[in-house]
Amino acid sequence: MKNKDLDIAFEESVALVSKHQEPFPADILLKLYAYYKIATRDRELPQGSKPLINAFKTNALFQAQGLSQQEAKRKYIETAHTYFIYRDSKGIDP
Repeated sequence: MKNKDLDIAFEESVALVSKHQEPFPADILLKLYAYYKIATRDRELPQGSKPLINAFKTNALFQAQGLSQQEAKRKYIETAHTYFIYRDSKGIDP
């Protein structure tokens, strides 16, 4: 997949995830979080008011370290696609 095609597919996946109204399972949400942060080169560490949640987010980032920006985009797309295959678009705001 060319970089331009990958960028388009990534943005489409981000939009799909953003429109989803139902809660994601925690493991999926943490993977999406880490892949998104790496894919967008967002270097800011989690700064929420709940230390436990920050720890889980930091752990997800740690587990995904070493991925390139392109690999993170591919993993984000794959994770979102796999999740929605089994959801049949339920919970998506039209």
